[in-house]
Amino acid sequence: MASKQPLLTGPAAEARLKTFIAKSSPADQARIRAARRLLRRQLAGACEMVLLVLILAASGAAAQGATSPPVVVVFETDKGSIEIEVDAQHAPVTAANFLKYVDGRFYDGGVINRAVRPDTTVRHDVEIQVIQFQIDRNRRRDEFPPIALERTSATGLKHVDGAVSMARNGPDTATASFSIVIGDQPEMDFAGKRNPDGQGFAVFGRVVRGMDVVKAIQASPTGQSGPYRTETLDPPIGVLKAYRK
Repeated sequence: MASKQPLLTGPAAEARLKTFIAKSSPADQARIRAARRLLRRQLAGACEMVLLVLILAASGAAAQGATSPPVVVVFETDKGSIEIEVDAQHAPVTAANFLKYVDGRFYDGGVINRAVRPDTTVRHDVEIQVIQFQIDRNRRRDEFPPIALERTSATGLKHVDGAVSMARNGPDTATASFSIVIGDQPEMDFAGKRNPDGQGFAVFGRVVRGMDVVKAIQASPTGQSGPYRTETLDPPIGVLKAYRK
């Protein structure tokens, strides 16, 4: 069996082609050069077409991402409706977790049971103003595992008026309870003093409609006892249902 000749590529192939052309007749040389020019133009055109397709595909994907409407969740409460725009772009883990609870109807039948304001606050060293939501107590056994803390230093989101933020104990312990911020609360951001560990809380959205309802809930009566002592709403404000708009 005849041995196979190795496949020449790159400079070696170009050198052999030049040798072949040099040994050819002038007419053959002209035909070969014409064929090479045509091949180069065709390859260049094909490369340009591939590049154009890639650019258009990337542009289309970017445009689709830019025009995709944000997810808005409606909370219907005893005091009225609150609409929350969820920021999945900057806080994807927290947003996805929140939407799992919304889609699973965990907040239906839940409550807003905490209103922190100057006359109810338990802590006077670092005061904040928020209201806090809880899922239906009958669904607590079905809660999803805690999520990683998306710090404001990483997301770029801040605890400004209307911000929606996960409640937590230690880092990476948040599940379903969340707060809505009234007024700017920078001490809840990363490196703030509200939480002793300095890691702050995870912002994942903002109220886009219903801040008047939020303030009405915050101004509602509180008791002297309960899970949050003087911050505990008495009676709690009911959440009728929560759903994507």
